Amino acid sequence: MKPTTQAAPRYFALIPAAGVGARMAADGPKQYIDIGGKPMLRHTIDAFLSSALISHTYVVVSAHDGQIDAVVPPGAVTVLRCGGASRLASVQNALRALAGELGEFDWVLVHDAARPGLNAALIAKLIDAVGNDAVGGLLALPVVDTVKRASMAAGANVPAATSSVARDGLWLAQTPQMFRYRLLCDALAAATDASVITDDASAIEAMGFAPRLVEGHPRNLKVTLPADIRIAEMYLAAP
Repeated sequence: MKPTTQAAPRYFALIPAAGVGARMAADGPKQYIDIGGKPMLRHTIDAFLSSALISHTYVVVSAHDGQIDAVVPPGAVTVLRCGGASRLASVQNALRALAGELGEFDWVLVHDAARPGLNAALIAKLIDAVGNDAVGGLLALPVVDTVKRASMAAGANVPAATSSVARDGLWLAQTPQMFRYRLLCDALAAATDASVITDDASAIEAMGFAPRLVEGHPRNLKVTLPADIRIAEMYLAAP
């Protein structure tokens, strides 16, 4: 498929939130952990609601999620109860559910529920930088630290560095990742191994396209481990 452009597109936010967050070691799904006085997912939702550029926001949860109704603001967000066993499945299911509401040239901004530090300025930066690009793009951070390749020696309980990896051209992917509805549908449909397609951009890349990298911000970190909560709260408390 050759990417196509269209004038005056619309922008829709899609937040997969069907995961359980096993590495967080919490009592329930990590998207509902309290951060700075409200559930992490609510921070993420509020970022999109604060942007005048976003036409509508959709949240994807599992069919039996009993917490989402208390988190979403009534009428402002649509909850799609079609979450799958993987992030890939959740996004695919949501895109199918939206087939009658989104046009093929509309932009979909897929964003991790566990990135509560997103704000309207970063959303605007991504949309402005991608512009009318035929493919799309994503927020990301250039790698600044020295990168080590490691291995675990026999009998050792900690890894050891075996070499340094050149960091030139390396970026750490963030979200939102912004692609046209039809192109994203086609890219995810072509994905055969969910373990390889770790984000939406990797599915686009597998089709031979090159998404734009738009420099994000450390505040847009992904909350994965318990220690990340305090870092997220620090950024959320800042202007």
